[in-house]
Amino acid sequence: MPLSDHTLPLLIEGYAWLPERRRTHGSTVVTRLMGHRATDAARFFYDENHIRRHTALPEPIKSTLFGHGAVHTLDAAAHRVRKAMFTSLMTDDGIARLDDHAAAAWDKTAAAWNGPRPVTLFDEVGRILTRAACRWAGVPLDDADVPATARDLLALVDGFATLGPRHWRARAARIRLENRLARLIHDTRTGDAPAAPPGTPLAAVVTHRDADGHPLDDRLAAVELLNLIRPTVAVTWYVTFAAHALHRHPHHRAALRTGDEARTHAFAQETRRFYPFAPFVGGKAVTDLTWEDHRIPEGSLVLLDIYGHNHDPRLWPDPHTFDPGRFLDRPTGEFDLIPQGGGDPRTGHRCPGEAITLTLLRTLTTRLARLDHDLPDQDLTISLRRIPTRPASGYLLANARPAA
Repeated sequence: MPLSDHTLPLLIEGYAWLPERRRTHGSTVVTRLMGHRATDAARFFYDENHIRRHTALPEPIKSTLFGHGAVHTLDAAAHRVRKAMFTSLMTDDGIARLDDHAAAAWDKTAAAWNGPRPVTLFDEVGRILTRAACRWAGVPLDDADVPATARDLLALVDGFATLGPRHWRARAARIRLENRLARLIHDTRTGDAPAAPPGTPLAAVVTHRDADGHPLDDRLAAVELLNLIRPTVAVTWYVTFAAHALHRHPHHRAALRTGDEARTHAFAQETRRFYPFAPFVGGKAVTDLTWEDHRIPEGSLVLLDIYGHNHDPRLWPDPHTFDPGRFLDRPTGEFDLIPQGGGDPRTGHRCPGEAITLTLLRTLTTRLARLDHDLPDQDLTISLRRIPTRPASGYLLANARPAA
């Protein structure tokens, strides 16, 4: 029988769309999205003998979140070689430099939050991480350009999963950012701009050669440079969620304020598990497959249910309770916690910047816990129909001061 298309229900229901169908139909769901047959599998998703990402990403996502020709659209040797460029930047020293930039930007910015006039934490953190990410990347950024650049970088993420005004803002932001970075890369290569600082993402994309031995052209290099800066700024969502969690569960503040590394790490992990970010990711079946007695035709979509996986009671007892303690004594496997994908980040499609996310979240959450503040009247609800979601108000705070 022909399958009905569920694109509209997905847009209406948001994060709950796929988990609800899994509850109704069992662990495997067969449906259609944007006219394509789609199956929700799980663990075998990252096996390249089963699933490929090439051609699986829809055009609206490539034109907003990832960019055309990005590493996310590659498979096999082409993906591994391009991915190696990203992982080469995720050294302890490189991540520490980025973390230092973020901490310094936070300390400078938070000093201005001490008045009665409310500030929006989401916007403030977006600007903090934009400063830090561009400095780490070797991308010049004047102070006057920070607010507009931050708005564009946040828009790339905010508009990838909607067909409304947020989506068109994201498309326009990508054009502006790619044009700007492509000019910088061209000028760096021709000597019209200073040489890229060694060890920076700018230097990496300028000198990288793909599996065919060819360098990236200026536009594609700009796409991949954005794919190093944009996910760093996207940590804004998790920091805002952390503020929400500390407001709802203030008894966690004490451990974070003391710098307890184990509990700070556990809090960061639980924030990434509990709060919704990406609902699912998709790939296409390499050949005719069978999963749990369901036939998956070659070329059909296979979805990895990220939100449902991270709230599956078979993996996470009492999954809708915020409990950092679940991470204190539990080793986390490659396919257990998957807010940024599953598998080996060095070779597969798991985000190579996951260590950056955790490092920044630990550092900024600790600073947030050490900051007492007033909470003006506001709407702190988090709608599961909005993708990506966040506290509706962006988390307003006023009269920030060091914790007593």
